[in-house]
Amino acid sequence: MGSKSAQKVARASGRRQERSKSIRSQVKTDIAAAEKLIAEGATKDIPAAIAKAVSALDKAAEKKVLHGNNAARRKSRLLKKLRKPAVKPKAKAAPEKAA
Repeated sequence: MGSKSAQKVARASGRRQERSKSIRSQVKTDIAAAEKLIAEGATKDIPAAIAKAVSALDKAAEKKVLHGNNAARRKSRLLKKLRKPAVKPKAKAAPEKAA
């Protein structure tokens, strides 16, 4: 089965994994909620959702659940979506008359 120290490391790893799971899940939930609001264009609720998602990412990076660069990349992508102008569907062009 392994040495006693290997067994202890395995138990500790399992405990850390359980703690990290809820943090990772919360990060994903907050990001998804913010992205949904951005897609809907609910301008009133977006700043609070973005702040909550960024805060969750920062906490996860601080607790070493996510690598710092990973959290920074996710924040960057989220804010990039916020800055992107909403895409409006193009109106169909009138068919050209054959001459």
